[in-house]
Amino acid sequence: MSTHHEWSFSSVGGVKRVNFDSGKDILALEQLDQKLWTALSCPTFGLEIDSATLELIDEDNDGHIKVIEILAAVKWIGSIINNPNDLMKQDAVFPLSAINESSKEGKILMASAKNILKNLGRPDATTLTVEETSDRVKIFNGTAFNGDGIITEDSCSTAELKKLLADIILCVGSITDRGGKEGIDTDYLTQFLEACNAYSDWYKKAEENKQSILPFNEITEQCYQAYGAVKAKVDDYFLRCRLAAFDAESTAVLNLQTARVELISSKDLTTCMEEIGTFPLSKIEAGKELMLTSGINPAWEEAVTALRTLIVDKLFPNKKSISEAEWELIAGKFQAYESWKAEKAGERVEVLGLERVRQILNSNYSEQLLGLIESDKALETEANNIILVDKLVRYYRDLFTLIKNFVTFYDFYSPDYSAIFQSGTLYIDQRSCDLCIKVSDMTRHDMMVSLSNMFLIYCKCVSKSTNETMTIVAALTNGDIDNLIVGRNAVFYDRKGAAYDATIVKIIENPISIRQAFWSPYRKVSRFIENQVNKFASEQDNKVLTDVTGKIETVPAKMEAPAASAAAPVPFDVGKFVGIFAAIGLALGAIGTALASVLAGFMGLVWWKMPLAIVGLLLIISGPAMIMAYFKLRQRNLALILDANGWAINAKVIINIPFGNTLTQIADLPKGAKINTNDPFSPKGRPLWQVVFLVSLLAGAAFYLLWYYGLIKF
Repeated sequence: MSTHHEWSFSSVGGVKRVNFDSGKDILALEQLDQKLWTALSCPTFGLEIDSATLELIDEDNDGHIKVIEILAAVKWIGSIINNPNDLMKQDAVFPLSAINESSKEGKILMASAKNILKNLGRPDATTLTVEETSDRVKIFNGTAFNGDGIITEDSCSTAELKKLLADIILCVGSITDRGGKEGIDTDYLTQFLEACNAYSDWYKKAEENKQSILPFNEITEQCYQAYGAVKAKVDDYFLRCRLAAFDAESTAVLNLQTARVELISSKDLTTCMEEIGTFPLSKIEAGKELMLTSGINPAWEEAVTALRTLIVDKLFPNKKSISEAEWELIAGKFQAYESWKAEKAGERVEVLGLERVRQILNSNYSEQLLGLIESDKALETEANNIILVDKLVRYYRDLFTLIKNFVTFYDFYSPDYSAIFQSGTLYIDQRSCDLCIKVSDMTRHDMMVSLSNMFLIYCKCVSKSTNETMTIVAALTNGDIDNLIVGRNAVFYDRKGAAYDATIVKIIENPISIRQAFWSPYRKVSRFIENQVNKFASEQDNKVLTDVTGKIETVPAKMEAPAASAAAPVPFDVGKFVGIFAAIGLALGAIGTALASVLAGFMGLVWWKMPLAIVGLLLIISGPAMIMAYFKLRQRNLALILDANGWAINAKVIINIPFGNTLTQIADLPKGAKINTNDPFSPKGRPLWQVVFLVSLLAGAAFYLLWYYGLIKF
């Protein structure tokens, strides 16, 4: 790279911007003073450029691309490709011949690129695309090892290893490898083996203390479940019996009350088992044992039978009832078992069973899986180089596009391109607006964009086909604004041609053109007069309606009392209105005098000065608005809008009048179009009296002027 690079500049948008005439200019970017860059930072989202490419350039992953990161990207790809001029092509197809194999990294990337083509089934191909290099699943699908440290079924060569892999996935889960298949890595294998050891050790404790922990041998758990199913109900029974022994008179209350049975007696009792289950387990008597074969609440018969069969018959053979002391003995049998269960470890592998768990621990299958994982990790560098090819192909296609839109804004000021921040076209009110930008932070826009001196329309856009919503801001740089109000509907097309229903939600008003500024005072006066007339008409309409309805409401009252004397009408007091009439007369007189003075002064001019006077009057009215519009139109600056969207703009992005006219296209008939002027709904001529009146008025004015200047005499 040259130590002193010679740059060329052009004046674009009122700013001197650097030219990129060759690839050497790109490689020399680090020598370009940052003060001459148009932007210093831009977001990685909301732009019309592949976001995956931007994320690769954004090395610190903060969501913004800065100058230093662009320079790093340029330096890297400059060391990989043969000809930096190729970057200016922005080609989507990357030729392998572009790789500089004389460098160490170039050789590695060439080998990786060929490996990708081989995996894709195109070993003889000489080109790659982003779509191919970014399809990691397709590239690594079917490969035994891909360098991600994850092994799948494809990595296992024997049925035993595949079965163990399936057991691990069943117990502790899986992770997706680069080929898109489910597998495990070292962490998953370690978790599984730890769970196996913990479960085996926990069960070993029961085996070593079998008499106390497993009193019923292999069916202890089944017995424990039968015991737990009736424990609360049996405890309740014996407590009721003790209360009956304490107070014999409470026995009737502790037993089942007849009233509760009467409530359900009229129902189908088979549907009332839940209610019956709340009744006492058996008849309550002081000191009574719990019968196990008869006199049991029907809702609990099955559970009590299981208790008798599994536990009582083994501890107390041939007994048909148990005492409270015997029940406590049964409970004591499960105390050690309960403590042991509370200490359970390795539950994740319990589904495999103790025999399978110990089989795994006593084999070397886990060591074999660990060896496969290490073999996969050994290819990490090679696999990462394959991924690095994707970075190369993306930079080859997209890096210069980013540079043009970051350093110079070339695409924005070029009629043949659209900038990466231009999101589409808005069609509204017989015009198309090409300067449309997605809004990422409406709060920042509210704070900043009013100083941009641009007429802006904010629209909420909704796609009915995808349910996608977004907010855009469109700049109107040509045409009129008469029909633009909040709530109007439009259609927005994104850069891919997808259509969105758009609705105006906010308008920032600024001049659009000198012509529009010329007519703005008259429009404001016209709008004011129209509003006042509408207000006066509405007030009068309400007054008339109130008077009429008031009179109608008084009619029934008069009909009900015909004999009542009517109030005498109040006579019209002329004196009360003398002041009002005088004021109106003075106002009309003053207006008439002023008009007469203006007309007399105008008629006193030499005839050739009359048009100049009219022009001067128009300039007095419209001049200030036109001058203000002229200065604002020359100062329209897109930088503030982009800043509100997360950019850091380093220079003015001026939109002057000629350039603005290209950003908003007004409807125009195509060349050679045939026009049928026979409109069936146009007015069919003017009424005769209007024509006579107009001709008479013009003739009178002409006659007066001729007489006034002495061209005719009476």
